[in-house]
Amino acid sequence: MTGDESNQASSSPCMADEIEKGLFDPLALEEDELRAIARWRKLERERLRAERMLLRQEQRTTIAEALIVELDRYLEDAVGDPAGRIISGYWPIKGEPDLRPWLASLIERGATVALPVVVIPATPLVFRHWTPETKMERGNWNIPVPPAAAQELIPEIALAPLVGWDNRGYRLGYGGGYFDRTLASLSPRPHVIGVGLQSAHIGTIYPQPHDIRMSAIVTEAGVQVEPR
Repeated sequence: MTGDESNQASSSPCMADEIEKGLFDPLALEEDELRAIARWRKLERERLRAERMLLRQEQRTTIAEALIVELDRYLEDAVGDPAGRIISGYWPIKGEPDLRPWLASLIERGATVALPVVVIPATPLVFRHWTPETKMERGNWNIPVPPAAAQELIPEIALAPLVGWDNRGYRLGYGGGYFDRTLASLSPRPHVIGVGLQSAHIGTIYPQPHDIRMSAIVTEAGVQVEPR
């Protein structure tokens, strides 16, 4: 799986596509154009998620193994020794790469790992301590999460699973705004690594004022957006 021209956005939502993508300014758009972009982003999420769900299990395993190699390389180059650091991951859903083996290896190297939890809908996430031995409970959307008794932590490094991504470092998520809302609330802001498939690359996500740029984006093909 490699990024190529076929992975660009299939159609433009409005006249915004005529603007040079690096100069796209959502504040300059009219209300109907913003609505068109919102609809386009929704359709792109659906398209990219459907493509991801078509991957066979062996393909997903191969991608996850390659991502683990690239994340290790990135962490060493950009951040250094994980020992003593708080790193948040995610519980894989809807065909996302399963990075739990990598999170377990970080714990073996001295890191503390947390997973995000929705406590109150439409509010920032909290991060609860996790190990492979943690007895999970069902959280929002039925996703397994560490129990309420688990210690709440603030990550220094956070993985942000993505549905789509662009070359400016913006992430297309599931549309609930949880990660952006959470990142905006944290001070200092974590070093955020967008993690996903190389095939999920699109020309632009048409970032809106609430979208937060990733510190870097890593796929199974390596670092796609360099640290900033």
